[in-house]
Amino acid sequence: MSRYRRAKIAGGTFFFTVTLADRSSDVLVRHIDLLRRAYRSVHQRRPFETVAICILPDHLHAIWSLPAGDVDYAMRWNLIKGGFSRSLPASAARSESKIAKREKGLWQRRYWEHMIRDEADLARHVDYIHFNPVRHGLVERARDWPHSSFHRYVASGDLPPDWGGDTGDIAGSFGE
Repeated sequence: MSRYRRAKIAGGTFFFTVTLADRSSDVLVRHIDLLRRAYRSVHQRRPFETVAICILPDHLHAIWSLPAGDVDYAMRWNLIKGGFSRSLPASAARSESKIAKREKGLWQRRYWEHMIRDEADLARHVDYIHFNPVRHGLVERARDWPHSSFHRYVASGDLPPDWGGDTGDIAGSFGE
């Protein structure tokens, strides 16, 4: 097995995709309050800035900026995933490997991270996050998805309320 090396840039800004093991599950939105509680708890203990976030039924996307001198996003995700998992009832169907590692089997073991390179890269990833519920067919307009930082961007005047109206509006900006 190859050893994956994660980017370790102190104070960096990163895009993440964190996914459930069962891609047909809706546990993240069904138990959104528990996920928010776990996220908030880790944020209070190990501060970071959430630049953008969107929680979908089976995965989430986030952009974080870490404090100067801090590289440990991995521990933060571990704490968030573990805190959320522990708040849910145990699943009956777990492999011996998951039992031995004290995993509930809720999350995929790995996640995707990408170091944001510049302002244009950041803007593309923020757009991707906010448009994701439309791409997945969950809503027709970005503003209709409640579990997204899109609403914060609208409230601050950074995006108009009608941004991301349907799949034809901005799909081209994602290389589609």
